[in-house]
Amino acid sequence: MPHVCHYTARKTRIGRQCTYRGKAKYLGGVGIKITGRSARKFKPNLQKVRVLVDGKPVRVWASAKAIKSGLVKKRLARRQTYRPAAA
Repeated sequence: MPHVCHYTARKTRIGRQCTYRGKAKYLGGVGIKITGRSARKFKPNLQKVRVLVDGKPVRVWASAKAIKSGLVKKRLARRQTYRPAAA
């Protein structure tokens, strides 16, 4: 199963890294040129957290941005709170 944010659907993106040579024109050179491009990955900052989904605590992947923005509803720390009240 791929690591995807449960809330924002952030996942690994594919990109390129460029290698340059030369001196910039504003510094007195003739300009910079691209000499190579290599593949790279942009990975989101995913954390595995315990949250409430449909009233039950489960573990899901959540991005740090979703956690900081308040999208994630964390479960209560104590397990006893999920048990039905005794009669």
